[in-house]
Amino acid sequence: MPGPLDGIRVLEFSLVVAGPMSGVLLSDLGADVIKVEPPGGESLRQARAIVPDEGKAFQTFNRGKRGIVVDLQQAEGRAIIHRLVPTVDVVVVNYRYGVAARVGIDYETLRELRPDLIYVESTGFGTRGELAEQGCSDVVAQAYSGIMAGDGKIAEDGAPVAATFGAPADYGTAMATAMGVSSALFHRERTGEGQAIDIALLDGAVASLANQAQVTLITGRDTGRYGNDHPFLEPFGVVDTADGPLYLVIGNDRQWERFCRDVIGRPELLDHPHFRDNAARLSNREANRALLAEIFASDTRAGWIAKFRASGVPAGAVRSIAEALAAPEVRARGMVHEVDHPKAGRFEALASPVRLSATPTAVPVAAPLLGQHTDAVLAAFGYATEEIARFRTDGVTA
Repeated sequence: MPGPLDGIRVLEFSLVVAGPMSGVLLSDLGADVIKVEPPGGESLRQARAIVPDEGKAFQTFNRGKRGIVVDLQQAEGRAIIHRLVPTVDVVVVNYRYGVAARVGIDYETLRELRPDLIYVESTGFGTRGELAEQGCSDVVAQAYSGIMAGDGKIAEDGAPVAATFGAPADYGTAMATAMGVSSALFHRERTGEGQAIDIALLDGAVASLANQAQVTLITGRDTGRYGNDHPFLEPFGVVDTADGPLYLVIGNDRQWERFCRDVIGRPELLDHPHFRDNAARLSNREANRALLAEIFASDTRAGWIAKFRASGVPAGAVRSIAEALAAPEVRARGMVHEVDHPKAGRFEALASPVRLSATPTAVPVAAPLLGQHTDAVLAAFGYATEEIARFRTDGVTA
């Protein structure tokens, strides 16, 4: 069954994570995403490669796409792209600001070829301002946005700590890109108008501050770093059981009451002056945690999780990544699928988190080999076999 973006063609010029991940999200929804790489491919192909040119990270951020190689530094390469654009619905460019114009794939140039084009320029700091042309990355965006200073534990040397895996700024920016593209396509469906979408990695990082940002905007003060704890709720965070850690969340006094009565069997705490409401618990956080440490050491993680589930109070086992990916609830949700790769063989990959009843998301397909679909795409656009062979010989394509 076709996905909701079936029939939409996306031309993607992007590197590393934020732009490529947005292409994956659009591909999951049924779009035909054609990734354009330079000769030699992008850098992620070499990062922790499964086999040469097939990096593990590249598989994550490029699955489900078709791949072509075109040298945009050559006039004939730019001419190939300009010939493709009139049949394309969306162009995603994830280069440093200014590069797109230099290689002839900026919005002003491409909308002359297709006036109703949806054009995304995804950069580190946006298309205006003194940082516009500066390079950026997920952790740089975390640093600039306040995430690094306001989140995570305090390192032993006192330095701020970045989230160095999972790429929260990159992934949030990719989600915003996919949402922006879908909204722009809906607008075009109603009005016939295309438009440009300006996406910045810094914006995605700042948006992820959420309630922490709102508190700071209202009070004028930073919320501070609390690690696994919560600045406004207690108890909230990691506790050690007899055989492993779990994370508990007490979001309100009703949950605290169920926690005391049904989970730990200590109803007398409800009347204790240090623990009777959230404000008291925050003021006595250390005493509270010392008591909880003693209580939770008396049973296993599985034993406590069973009590939490029965009571309806939120808590979860702190799993390793391998444990999480093998967990029955993750498998039942279809978050992991096997894919077949022409060089690396069969391996498992993540799937889309979106579940649509009438227009399901695509089953994951391995990322393309370098230039895997170049000849087929050019042939589909009317290039003769002899021309395609000459492009390869001249290094225009690969």
